[in-house]
Amino acid sequence: QLQLVESGGGSVQAGGSLRLSCALNEYTYPMGWFRQAPGKEREGVATIDSDGTKMFADSVKGRFIISADNAKKFLYLQMNSLKPEDTAMYYCAAGGKWLSLDRSDFGYWGQGTQVTVSS
Repeated sequence: QLQLVESGGGSVQAGGSLRLSCALNEYTYPMGWFRQAPGKEREGVATIDSDGTKMFADSVKGRFIISADNAKKFLYLQMNSLKPEDTAMYYCAAGGKWLSLDRSDFGYWGQGTQVTVSS
């Protein structure tokens, strides 16, 4: 059973940075990060495939970086220049059918870590 555990969330002021980590007991590409704000649907933020190909939501391009440490089985999301609209619960996902930002394409999920950005 694939298990994912996120960490690294917290509260930060606008313009600040946070690094999210996701520990996996095994790698199942594609993998990625999604987020869900109160009253909104879960949306794709960034995903990565085994060949290093990445996909980003337009809203985070140029600000967020996704990376994977295959040896340690960690997935990361470096978030820079954070904005209040980035406030959400962030989820790690794995086992995607293919590289996409569609949550329905991913079969395994972590419990989430909260990110709050204040203005």
